[in-house]
Amino acid sequence: MARTFFITGASGIAAATARFAAQKGANIFLFAKDREQCEAIARELTGSAFFVGGVQDEAAVTAGIAACRERFAEIDAVFNVAGMSGRALGDGPLHECSTEAWNALLEVHASGTFFVCREVIRYWLAAGRGGAILNTSSVLARFPERQRFATNAYPASKGAVEAMTIAAAAYYAPHGIRMNVLAPGLVRTAMSARAQADTAILEFITEKQPLVKGFIEPDDLARVAYFLLSEEARSITGEIIRADGGWAVTG
Repeated sequence: MARTFFITGASGIAAATARFAAQKGANIFLFAKDREQCEAIARELTGSAFFVGGVQDEAAVTAGIAACRERFAEIDAVFNVAGMSGRALGDGPLHECSTEAWNALLEVHASGTFFVCREVIRYWLAAGRGGAILNTSSVLARFPERQRFATNAYPASKGAVEAMTIAAAAYYAPHGIRMNVLAPGLVRTAMSARAQADTAILEFITEKQPLVKGFIEPDDLARVAYFLLSEEARSITGEIIRADGGWAVTG
């Protein structure tokens, strides 16, 4: 029987993972706020479905998970990857970081991930079954870069995701529920457009992520995500998996 993947987001890493999982025979259900992106993926992946909403909207999350269950009956794997950059809102060094950026990033990353995890875990516990959750952090949560990526709200929100995931993984392991974190480096997505257009950052990232000699491609992360959500990773929980092209070890 095909496994059902509930994925938040409909572009970048989310879209790449949806495509990869679909190629492996999975049912795909997207939860994202951009209807056009959702519709584009749905046209591409025959049999997939979606719900339009933001992860920070608790009621929308509840409705989206209910819609997924109505469409596919079960949810086997959840990939929380929807996110945002706070640069335009004033994220930056602590003394410059705006309250708006701080609140927005925590709302989307920390609260949004919490809402999705809580709702699907409630369903799994009530059904007496297990499942797999993969939440998304960032290499910046533990390996900051002070000159070119001097943000505070973004890594703080991702650090909250890491702590929540590990605490929950310990509690729910006896129920057969696995929870892990994927912490990417700099990925070639729409969210990194600023960095992709900056010559200095392009030179920096070639050395900072030497395994890929530049930006990580979403397809590379899709393979890692699929593995961690698959039955092949059934003995792995409570882990923070860096897929950062070597960022953390380059000093």
